[in-house]
Amino acid sequence: MTQYQSDLLRLLNDRGYIHQLTDADALDSLAAKTVIPGYIGFDVTADSLHVGNLVQIMMLRRLQQAGHKPIVLMGGATTKIGDPSGKDEMRKILDDEGIASNFAKIRGCFENFLTFGDGPTDAMMVNNDDWLGELEYIPFLRDIGRHFTINRMLAFDSVKLRLEREQPLTFLEFNYMILQAYDFLELSRQFGCKLQMGGSDQWGNIVNGIELGRRIDGAELFGVTTPLITKADGSKMGKSVDGAIWLNADRLSPYDYWQFWRNTDDRDVGRFMRLFTDIHLDEIKRLEALEGSEINEAKKALADAATAMAHGQSAAEEAARTAQQTFEQGATGRDLPALEVSEEQISILDALVGIGFCASKGEAKRLVAGGGARIDDIPIGDSGEMITLSTGDRKISAGKKKHGLLRKV
Repeated sequence: MTQYQSDLLRLLNDRGYIHQLTDADALDSLAAKTVIPGYIGFDVTADSLHVGNLVQIMMLRRLQQAGHKPIVLMGGATTKIGDPSGKDEMRKILDDEGIASNFAKIRGCFENFLTFGDGPTDAMMVNNDDWLGELEYIPFLRDIGRHFTINRMLAFDSVKLRLEREQPLTFLEFNYMILQAYDFLELSRQFGCKLQMGGSDQWGNIVNGIELGRRIDGAELFGVTTPLITKADGSKMGKSVDGAIWLNADRLSPYDYWQFWRNTDDRDVGRFMRLFTDIHLDEIKRLEALEGSEINEAKKALADAATAMAHGQSAAEEAARTAQQTFEQGATGRDLPALEVSEEQISILDALVGIGFCASKGEAKRLVAGGGARIDDIPIGDSGEMITLSTGDRKISAGKKKHGLLRKV
């Protein structure tokens, strides 16, 4: 195992974040003797980040925990283009109003994971539209574009894979790697940023930025990438069968977020605790060694810690309490999603669609026919069933993991 002298690389290595490093010895030496500003970029294509972004957010958190300065780069400009890395088709282009709205809603995600301020190791947030939006195209191509060869750009996976799949790659997207490299140059100049971090699909973009900084300013810059985070079944981290696992509470309740982590595959528990929580490594070793039904203790610890980090300790405790009441005590938890109904009755199909457990009545019918719909833990076998609400809240379930309340108002 590699022995690092800096707290930063030891921390990243011990918790499983490191996939690739540029000049590991030089970065390790620099991190051991001075504060390193490091950044990760996030495009604002939605109004919330999701669990697929979480390993990058945690990388910034680890950077700060090791005594260095995180820079959150929001892609107000690059969102207008779209990063082709790992994409089979061009991303939908948002207008300025949509980007500004998403930016405002995403900002709060980071405040739960990082400490912002004016201190030497306090996090800061910047928007690349501040400099990319001011570029004059011809001077930019002359001064920056000449450092990039088409031959090399075609060799990077973000371009090569799209072409191999015979999917179109627009000239607009082709420019993305140049703009991202320029981001690193600007952050180096303005804030002394020395490090860019990202997922493994960003390796080419990171290397381009390092090379650009060296060619133009003679700057010594570094890069770290994380491995692709997949679940034990091979599926991509960040999505469930029901869609993205959002970090904003208005997109996904803390209870549902807690349940996502609670339902982690036994094989992933230890790895996810290292990556996504601050649980001490010795405690993780104890928890991941549990066998049989005792592994549920580890899953609950993971869910508690991950939810507390994203939504606060009280939300995590309420989610855990709701789960215990619902699953272990047979009661109805207060924090379950609820559908308020003004009538005395509601059909099972309308209830399933209204609470969001099914996307359509057709899907709801199939759920009922398959025995997956229950009211107060009693299976519903008739898709025409009407649910009476005059007796108080009714618990509605879809499958084993979705539970909610029908509430008369």
